[in-house]
Amino acid sequence: MRKTNSILIATYLTTACSFTYAADFDQSLELQGISFKVHATNKGSINTLTIKPKGLKLDNKPITREINGRVVEAEVTDMNADGSPEILVYTTSAGSGSYGDFIGYAANHKKSLSAIFMPDIMDDKEASAGYMGHDEFSVVETRLARRFPIYRPGDTNSNPTGGLRQLYYVLTPGEAGWVLKLDEIVNFSPEDLAEN
Repeated sequence: MRKTNSILIATYLTTACSFTYAADFDQSLELQGISFKVHATNKGSINTLTIKPKGLKLDNKPITREINGRVVEAEVTDMNADGSPEILVYTTSAGSGSYGDFIGYAANHKKSLSAIFMPDIMDDKEASAGYMGHDEFSVVETRLARRFPIYRPGDTNSNPTGGLRQLYYVLTPGEAGWVLKLDEIVNFSPEDLAEN
């Protein structure tokens, strides 16, 4: 676990947190015989995301929705190891906070897609303490990791001094789809980060 956390910290520290508008996001991903074409306009602060699945047994209709910010990454995975993939799309909002968001869909027995819901970080006091955006997401083994700098009172947006927090979520079945359940909170002090 320590090696994985060190890799995530290094990734975070080498990634710029500034927001710039880029060209359209366009990526094709495939896993377990199901493919996804992910397209986002990425032209302004409000954009359009389209996910086109291919290979599902019942419903391959594209999903189109408005998003706040721009798409920065997409990945396909099978977090719950059920033999059907999930498509995960990560966004960053406009503005100095660069608040991250998550959009995900799970293939139900390779037949159709259902939404994956992530609880609002602000609903959990421990997880959100010192949170002011600059999120990054990635799948680590079978969990979704969300990492961000920790702000202390008085910190400016460009200079967080409280270290780094990583939240780990597991994919669980919900009433009307799938839910990411908070599984673990890992805090790294400024001293921990200095060692890496």
